[in-house]
Amino acid sequence: MAASLLNKALKPIKHPNFLSALRSLNFSSIATAHGNPSDGPSSSSFAFDNANNNKEKDDNSIYIKPPTSNASTEKTTSVTMPMSFMTGSIVGKRFYEKVTTRESDDGVGWTVMLDYRTLKTPSKRPLKLPTLALAKAIAAEWEYQQTDGIRPFTMPLMKLACTALERVPLTRKKIIEHLMKKFDQDLVFCRAPEDNTLTAGVHARQVEKVDPLLSWLNSEFGFQPIVYSSFFGGKQGEGLSKAVENLLKKTDDCELAAIDALAAAAHSLVIALGIFRGKLQIEEAIELIRLEEDLQVDKWGLVEGGHDVDIADLKVQISSATVFLGLSRKNFFH
Repeated sequence: MAASLLNKALKPIKHPNFLSALRSLNFSSIATAHGNPSDGPSSSSFAFDNANNNKEKDDNSIYIKPPTSNASTEKTTSVTMPMSFMTGSIVGKRFYEKVTTRESDDGVGWTVMLDYRTLKTPSKRPLKLPTLALAKAIAAEWEYQQTDGIRPFTMPLMKLACTALERVPLTRKKIIEHLMKKFDQDLVFCRAPEDNTLTAGVHARQVEKVDPLLSWLNSEFGFQPIVYSSFFGGKQGEGLSKAVENLLKKTDDCELAAIDALAAAAHSLVIALGIFRGKLQIEEAIELIRLEEDLQVDKWGLVEGGHDVDIADLKVQISSATVFLGLSRKNFFH
């Protein structure tokens, strides 16, 4: 089903390298995952505001709002949805038959329609997307929901779109500050000791796989990154840090949402920027992220229900953010 979803959503796309990389990934796990309905408040961020529709019978829109919580009444502008396909709740039953896309009323952007209803964000604004390709991909996520219930954790593009539209404009400064706070301890800057027999193999693999990315970082920003072997981390030069921060400040909301999601999944802003600038493909990024763990798996073996689940989850997170980044760019397929 997931393969059909991708084919349907990306049918009009004419970028062969992008499509071949996307279709080579295995999305079967996310498509077949089943959650259990819960009698209590949903752990997902999707809840259908039926009460609002009763008050305003003339309003045919669908509102998607964060769930209520007994633990805290603090309002938040963040849209969070479980990224792992192994967790999450089923939210209601599928109440629509046909999913379509149409140009927004102001002619700037595209919206998703569930039957005759316009899909809206948590703040009750139309889910206005920058490109038709992204709108069709999100429409495909809604189209492939099962009749017994809607599973938000199988809609990563929808989550990223809500994040870009709702959270990023209000918290852009904090997002950039958080990314830069973790920059000095980036995964690619940490180097295993060469003179230790236990870590010599890891060091050699890092030199082979990570050093080309560090060389690209140097040529891209004009500053040599610093590698270190200390558990306490190191500190990059002010020039490199400032150059990276300036790049983040120039991104649009969709780009920053994708970079933030990639950096969180990869534990590396550098890998996220590598994908953003086209230096890394999805498979290359995953290989770098899992470099040390894969060496351990090669030596000691793979733990079923552990390593395999982690790998599948990582693929979903990295690939969905990369796809979202590409589909949100108006000139990506020219």
